[in-house]
Amino acid sequence: MSLSQGRPYLAIPGPSVMPDAVLRAMHRASPNIYEGDLIDLTAGLIPDLQRVARTQGHVAIYISNGHGAWEAALANVIAPGDRVLVPATGRFGHGWGEIATGLGAAVEMLDFGKQSPLDPARVEAALRADKSHKIKAVLVTHVDTSTSILNDVAAVRAALDAAGHPALLMADCIASLACDRFEMDAWGVDVMVAASQKGLMTPPGLAFVFFSDKAADQRRAMDRVSRYWDWQPRAQPEMFYQYFGGTAPTHHLFGLRTALDMIHEEGIEAVWARHDLLAQAIWAACEAWGQAGPLQLNVDNPACRSRAVTSLRIGAPHGSELRKWVQDKAGVTLGIGLGMAEPGDPSWHGFFRMGHMGHVNAHMVLGMLGAVDAGLSALNIPHGAGALEAATKVIARA
Repeated sequence: MSLSQGRPYLAIPGPSVMPDAVLRAMHRASPNIYEGDLIDLTAGLIPDLQRVARTQGHVAIYISNGHGAWEAALANVIAPGDRVLVPATGRFGHGWGEIATGLGAAVEMLDFGKQSPLDPARVEAALRADKSHKIKAVLVTHVDTSTSILNDVAAVRAALDAAGHPALLMADCIASLACDRFEMDAWGVDVMVAASQKGLMTPPGLAFVFFSDKAADQRRAMDRVSRYWDWQPRAQPEMFYQYFGGTAPTHHLFGLRTALDMIHEEGIEAVWARHDLLAQAIWAACEAWGQAGPLQLNVDNPACRSRAVTSLRIGAPHGSELRKWVQDKAGVTLGIGLGMAEPGDPSWHGFFRMGHMGHVNAHMVLGMLGAVDAGLSALNIPHGAGALEAATKVIARA
């Protein structure tokens, strides 16, 4: 018998749950894209996006997913033959490096594995070794969605400064923006990329590149930039269509407007605190299950765990079996163990992820944890007792 009838819960690390208010805002007739309210609405999005990113810098909007944001950011500051340094802590760090390779950059990869955050000392050493300053940018993944590792972006800025290196600091905040604390200006980030479908609670399709004056100067020194990826007309449009390089993503803009209103009504500090407490509840449950079974949090140190996604190890075939049971029987979809094993490797079935980003609250998290607890019992997967009680104690601190 299935108990999955009713409203399903998508507990994957993006796309995240869409708020009803966002969906209502998008459910409307197509607007005029040449004049009227849409023009004013779009201009108003820019300062509110800056508020979320904690920056006074520039903002460019693209009709794209996060991969497009990666390419857009690089296309404006990296020319073929330029060198970039990529400290990778999972599949998405390597993915950004692959985009750079495709643009003709020479990529120097520092691979820190799948369970440890980057080591700023190793980054500094690599920068000091670059005596001729051939490295033009350091590409840091703030949160790698595959491993759920949270990297210290401010420490990388400190490494750049200690090495006296002029490279741009570029940060991937696709998974982390409006979930994990991020301070673009205070942390000295030159370029930051994000997307709509995670902490910003809007359907996939919008990507954002935030950039500093230093990055803008580097863009101006480029011999050429693809007309479509060029951030200059998007950040300083003379005509409305230049925001998007063509037709506006009208209904995404309506949804984003409502999502930003929700974030600012709650307050970004409160948004971060909510994500932090709910993540701690999930970790408490996972630690309880792991006391008498194979389940393990992928990241040992809580300070190095994302508040948006939790990557878990449980051993093959338990990961895939648990995901299938929870989805089929309880209507909860958990994330696959993306990038944790090579394609075709049976150990791939031993990983899964919990997404807890954006429009998520206590009863959603407790419901997800209850479904997983039931799945562990139904599948006879060994696990410790008291997980829900442990999570409840955390949430009771709110």
